[in-house]
Amino acid sequence: MSDIQQYLLTVGPDKAKASGIAKETSERLESKETTLIEVVRSLGEYINEEDATVRTKTIGYLSEIIGHLSPTFLSRQQIQTLCEFLCARIEDEGAVGGLRKLQGLGRFSKEMAVTTFRAMLEHFQDLQIRPQPQRLQILELLNDLMSKHRNALKKLGNESVVGITDLVMGEKDPRNLMVIFSILKVVMMEWDTSGHAETLFDSVFCYFPITFRPPPDDPYGITAQDLKSRLRDCVAASSYFAPYAFPQLIDKLDSTSPNVKKDVLQTITACASSYSVTTVSNYSVTLWDSLKFEILNVQEEDLAEEALVSLQAIAIRLSRGLDSTDPKTPLARYLRPITKECNEQLHEPQQKQAKPAGQILSALGITSPVAFYLIVKTVVPPLNTLYQDADSIGKQRALLEVLVQIMDSAIAVYGTPSILAPTSTIENPLEPFKDRLFELTSQALMSTAADEVSFRVVALKAVLRLCLLRKYLQDNEIGMAVQYFDEIILVEDPSGKDDLKKEAIRALVELSRIKPNLIMDITFPAFMSKLPDTSLFESQEYLIILEGLAQLSVEKFVSDTLIRRLLNKLDVVLQNYGSSAYPRAILSTLHYVLSQRDLPQDPNLGSYHENIVVGLTNRVLLASTGQAPTTALNEDATLEMLGRLSTMIVRALNRHKQKSVAIQVYSLFAEEGAFTPVPFRKDAPKSQRSTMILSTALMAGVGRSVTLQYTDIDSGSIQRLLAELVRLALAEDVPAIRQAILRQIGLLTNKFLPSQETRDITDSLRNLVSGLLETTTMSENAVRVVFWEAKGLVLRLAHTDEALRRLLSLLSNPECGFASACGFGLLLAPDEVLSKENGASIRLLAKQKAFNICVPTIAQDFRKADTAIKPNYLVALSGILKHMPTEVIMSEIDILLPLLLQTLDLEDSDVKAATIQSLTVISQESPKAVEGHMGSLVTRLIKSASDPKMNTASVRHNALRCLRIFPGRVKGSTLLPYRNSVTRGLLGVLDDPRRHVRKEAVECRAAWLNMDEPQSD
Repeated sequence: MSDIQQYLLTVGPDKAKASGIAKETSERLESKETTLIEVVRSLGEYINEEDATVRTKTIGYLSEIIGHLSPTFLSRQQIQTLCEFLCARIEDEGAVGGLRKLQGLGRFSKEMAVTTFRAMLEHFQDLQIRPQPQRLQILELLNDLMSKHRNALKKLGNESVVGITDLVMGEKDPRNLMVIFSILKVVMMEWDTSGHAETLFDSVFCYFPITFRPPPDDPYGITAQDLKSRLRDCVAASSYFAPYAFPQLIDKLDSTSPNVKKDVLQTITACASSYSVTTVSNYSVTLWDSLKFEILNVQEEDLAEEALVSLQAIAIRLSRGLDSTDPKTPLARYLRPITKECNEQLHEPQQKQAKPAGQILSALGITSPVAFYLIVKTVVPPLNTLYQDADSIGKQRALLEVLVQIMDSAIAVYGTPSILAPTSTIENPLEPFKDRLFELTSQALMSTAADEVSFRVVALKAVLRLCLLRKYLQDNEIGMAVQYFDEIILVEDPSGKDDLKKEAIRALVELSRIKPNLIMDITFPAFMSKLPDTSLFESQEYLIILEGLAQLSVEKFVSDTLIRRLLNKLDVVLQNYGSSAYPRAILSTLHYVLSQRDLPQDPNLGSYHENIVVGLTNRVLLASTGQAPTTALNEDATLEMLGRLSTMIVRALNRHKQKSVAIQVYSLFAEEGAFTPVPFRKDAPKSQRSTMILSTALMAGVGRSVTLQYTDIDSGSIQRLLAELVRLALAEDVPAIRQAILRQIGLLTNKFLPSQETRDITDSLRNLVSGLLETTTMSENAVRVVFWEAKGLVLRLAHTDEALRRLLSLLSNPECGFASACGFGLLLAPDEVLSKENGASIRLLAKQKAFNICVPTIAQDFRKADTAIKPNYLVALSGILKHMPTEVIMSEIDILLPLLLQTLDLEDSDVKAATIQSLTVISQESPKAVEGHMGSLVTRLIKSASDPKMNTASVRHNALRCLRIFPGRVKGSTLLPYRNSVTRGLLGVLDDPRRHVRKEAVECRAAWLNMDEPQSD
C-alpha cells in the first residue's frame, strides 16, 4: 500500500498518525530514496478524483510533506512547479495551506507571489459564501504575501488595490476582520491610493461603529476594543480619506449613544494625529465647531475629556516642527476662533461654560510652546481686565481658577526647577505679566476676608504655580510666598480653615523639593519658634506644626536638621513637665520622619541609636529608680511610642550592634549596678515594671540569630526566661505592661526558640491549660498567656495541631470558656510587634491549617454542647474567620453558614461585625450557598441594622451592606418573597442617628425595590 493510500485511510480517524506518514515521505525525499516527481505522480488518480473530499485530503498530504521538508531542500524550480500546481487547484481545501508553507521559503520568488495572488483573485470572487475557517485561511495567505512579498504586490498598482478590496468586501466574522483590517491598513498607507480613496474608505467605514460583543467564554479572545483599534487605524491611515472621514464622523457625533460618540472622538483624534498638516489644517476649524459642543455643554465627563484630547491632537499636529508665532500659520488660524470663543465665555465667569473654556485653553496650551504663546497673548490681557472689573468674590474665584489652569500649562511647557521641559526658542509669554500676576495672586491670598476660604485656596494654588514655574520668580519673591504659607499655618485662626492650612502645607512640601534652602532659612525657624516649650496647656495647635514639619522633611538635609531640632525640643519639654500628649506627638513625628528614610544605609544611624534608643531609654531608667525626676517620658503611652521608634532604629542596625542591644534587652544600657532588671526580681515597683515596654521594643527589633539577655549558656535558657515572663504576666494588672510581657512571650516562642526546643513549650502550654480546666476561679491573665504562647507556635507551624486542640478544649469550661473564645480572635490577628518586618516566623499556610483544625471541631462540639456554653463556640468561630482569606472560608461553606447565622443572635458587637463581614464575603463569592438560608438571614440582618441601642454603627452599616448585595447576585425568585418585609423593615433605619448608616439604608432599600428591573448595559 502506497504512502498516499495509507494517508487517505488514516487522516480521518487519526490525524496525528496521518501526519507521521507525511513526515516519513518527506524524510525519504530528503534522503533521496524517492523524488518529488514520483511523489506527485503517486497522487495522480486521487488528485483528479471527482469526490472533493478525496481531492482535499490528497492536497493536504502534499501540503504536509512540504511543511516537513527543511527550508532549503526544494530548489527554486521545484517551488515554482509546486506553486503552479497548487494555484491550479487552489479551490480545493488544503491547497491554500500548501501555498502558505511554500511562500515562507527563501526561494519563493516575487513572480510566484504574483502568481499566487492572481490565482486568489481569480478563484475566490465568491469568498463570502465559503465557510469561515476556509475564508480565514485564504485571508491569512494574503496576509503572509503582504508581509513577505509586499513590493511584488505593490508593483501591481491598481490591480492589487482593486483586487484586495473586492476580495475582502462583505466580511462579518470578527476573526477574519482582524486580518482584513491589518491588510487594508498596509495598502492604505503604502500603496498609491489617490484614485481609490473613496472605495478603500468605504470598505472599512461600513463597519463603523463596531457593535461586536464577544460571546461568553470566547476561545479566540477577540474583544470589541481590538476591532475598534484596528478599524480606527485604517480610517486614520491616509490623508486621502479626510473628505470622507471628517464629514461622516461629525455627523455621527449627533448619536445618542455615548459609546458611539466616544468611538467617533477617538477616531477623530487618530485621524488628526496621522493625516498631513495641510489636511488637518483644512478641517481644523470645522472640527472645533463640532467638538466645542461636547466640552462647553458637557453632558458626559468622559466624552468632554475625549473631545479635549481631540482638540489637543489637532494642535499637536499643527505644531509639528513649528517655531514661529506668525499669526498666519495653520496653528494660529486654528487657535483664533477657539480663543475668541473662550474669551467670550469668560465674560460671564460664573456661568457653567466658563470652567470648560478654561479647560480648553489649558489643554491646548500644553501642546507646544507656540500654542501656549498664542493663547497667552490673546487670553491673559482680557482675563486681567475682567479680574480687575469683577464685582464679586465668586467672579474673581472663577477667573483665578482659569488663571491656575493656564499656569499649569506653563509648567507643562517650560517645566519646573526640578523637572526640565524640552528646550524652546519661544520665550515664556507670561514674563511681561510676572509682577502683576504675583501682586494679584498675593493680594487674593493674604488680603481677602479670612472666611473666604475657597477663594483663598485657589489663590494659594496660583501663588504656588508661579513659584514652581521654571526661571520665573526670583528667590526673594518665592521667599515672600513661603512667608505667606507659613503665616497661614502658624498665625491665622485655625477654625474653619483646615482646607487652607492643608493646602499651605502641601505648597511648602512642593517648594522644599526645589528650594530647600528657603524652607530651611524661613519655614524651619518660624515653625520651631511656634512649638511650645511646655505641655502645660490644653491646646493642640502644635499638632499641625509637627505635621507640617514631618511632611517638609522630604529632602535629606532638611530631615537631618529636623531630627536634631526635635530632639532638642523634646529635651526642653520633658524638663518642663506637663501632659504626655505633646512629647508623644514629637516622638510620633520623629517616627514618621525616620520611616521615610533608608535607615540601614543612613550615615546617621549610629547617632539615632545613641541619642534616641540609648539616650532616651537611660532617661526613663534614671527616673524609674528615683535618680532623676519623673517626666512624661515615663508614662506608658509615651513609652509605647518610644518603643515603636526604638524598634525601627534597632531593626536597621548591623548584626554586631544588634548583638550588643540583645544582651541589654532588660538592663536597658544601664551601667552596672544602676538598675536591676525586672525579670527574676520580686516586687518591682510599677515605674520600673513599665520598662518592660521598652524591652519588648528592643526584642522585636533585633534579629532572630542573636542571643538575648538571660538566654546565654551562663544565665540559663529561653525556657527559663519564658517561665519567668509567664509568672510576671500572670501577676501583672497594668494593661500596657501586661501586653508588653505577653508580646515578649509571643516573640520568644515564635522568633527566638530553636525548632528542637518547641516541644518544651507545648509541655508548658499543656500545664497552663490543665491549670485553667481544674481551677474554679477563672484567671483572664492565664487565658491571655495561653493564647500568646499558642500564637507564637501556630504562626510558625510548630505543633499547631496539639496547641489548637488544647485551646479548643477550654471552650467547654464554664469558668474560662468565654474568655478563651475571645482569645481565638487574637491567634491569627496581625500584630505590630510579632510581625514579618520584625523577623517573626509567619508561615503562609498557618491560617489554612488553623482553619482546617478548628472549624470542623467547633462545628462538631457545638452540636453536642449545652445551651449555656454554645455561644463560646460561635464567638471562637467568629474570631477565627475574622482574619481568614476568602478562598479558605469558601471551602467549608456548608458547615459555616448555619453557625454564622446563629452567631448573629449574640449580643457582642465585635463578634456580630466580624460575622456579618464573613457573610458578606460568602454572599459575594457564592450566592447559591445562601439561597437556602435567605429567610433567617434577612430577618437577622434587618434586626442587626435596626436597633442603635443594641448594635454599634459598624454592625448596622455592615448589615445593610450585606443586605444590599443580595439583589443582583441571588436569584430574583428567591428574594421576591422577602422584598416587602425588607423594604418595610428598612423604613425605620432611614432615620438612623448616623449619616453613613442612613445613606447605606437608602441605597439598600433602593436595591431591593428595583431588583426586578432589567440592568442596563
